[in-house]
Amino acid sequence: MPAEPPERDTSADEAQRWHSTTYGKPRRGSARPAAQTPGREQRLAELQRPDPHRDQYRDQPRDQHRDLDEGGAPPAERPRTPAPRPARARRPHVRRRRVLAVVAVLVVLAVTYPVALAWRGWSSVDQIAAASTGERPAATPGTTYLVVGSDSRDGLSPEEIAEYSAGGADISGQRTDTIMLLHVPDGGGPAALISVPRDSWVPIPGHGKNKINAAFAIGGAPLLMETVEQVSGLRIDHYVETGFGGFAQIVNAVGGVTMCPAKAVDDVRAGLNIAAGCQQMDGKTALGYARYRYTDVQGDFGRVQRQRELLGAITSKAASPSTLLNPFRAFPLASAGGSAVTVDDDSSLTDLVGFLRGMRAATGTGGISMTVPVSDPNYRTGHGIAVKWDTEKALAMFTDLKNDDTEALRSLVA
Repeated sequence: MPAEPPERDTSADEAQRWHSTTYGKPRRGSARPAAQTPGREQRLAELQRPDPHRDQYRDQPRDQHRDLDEGGAPPAERPRTPAPRPARARRPHVRRRRVLAVVAVLVVLAVTYPVALAWRGWSSVDQIAAASTGERPAATPGTTYLVVGSDSRDGLSPEEIAEYSAGGADISGQRTDTIMLLHVPDGGGPAALISVPRDSWVPIPGHGKNKINAAFAIGGAPLLMETVEQVSGLRIDHYVETGFGGFAQIVNAVGGVTMCPAKAVDDVRAGLNIAAGCQQMDGKTALGYARYRYTDVQGDFGRVQRQRELLGAITSKAASPSTLLNPFRAFPLASAGGSAVTVDDDSSLTDLVGFLRGMRAATGTGGISMTVPVSDPNYRTGHGIAVKWDTEKALAMFTDLKNDDTEALRSLVA
């Protein structure tokens, strides 16, 4: 019987293996075989192996790549917030359409606003038969307007008569406080505004010699136009008239006017009591300023000069941008101005606009403002004290107007 091999002392082997380890861990080469570490060639092969997910998620946000590297779910399986779209630039043709729309609106307003304003004024204007019924001079170049300020009280209430100091024993009938000629030349010369003194001594067709305002009292606008045409040889194209109340309404409609009297005025008949110096005048005050003459040392000559100054201030204020571009002032002014004016029945809206432009030009810095030349302001007649013209100078003035040579009038301006 073969002898059995002696038993091996396993305790000594275990102790030897324990003490030969680090921190009680088996050392390399122990009895339990470890997994073989991959070699350098194998690791390079793994790195070079194509990753099926690399190209798919190359453009994904960085945090999704990190999730994938850290073992999270693939980005395709996680909810993704869409990135905000960048603001799209406005298309050039859209901007162009909007600019054209704005321009079109401005053009429409630029055309319709003045037309509506002019029509508002024209619709309020009264028209009368004012043309001369007698023999008339031949047509002359340029456009000549006969401008009349009537002192008729027709249409005024008792309160308005008292307000404007228009009472008295002679309130019946019609008279003229103002007679002017406005000539607008065709040749581009200066517009001329010429005052005709109301007491001018002239022949009145069919009524002998008298003061010129008697023609208006006798035969109204037609006889006055005939008288002016016969004495001047000038063809009158249009007639424009305003009265007491109308004049005051126009001044109030423009918001008042600034006038600068050199002296204080206290005139009971005109209802005027003002201090010297520049001041704002309302309609009532401006009317009195235009009417008074008894306390003026120049009498009617001082009055006609103030009337031209007032007309210049009114037209300048009415034509200012602050008035015309403000519809809350422009439309009431057009309505008040239209209702205050009476024109001949041959006039049109174009003629009225031409009158307003001519009045503004004549009273401006380049215009001509004058009175018919006079030789005797205290000419005694059978009808009282009248004004006698300087025949030679007056005829020269009318000849210049008939020739449309308004520039030549400057030599006659005092």
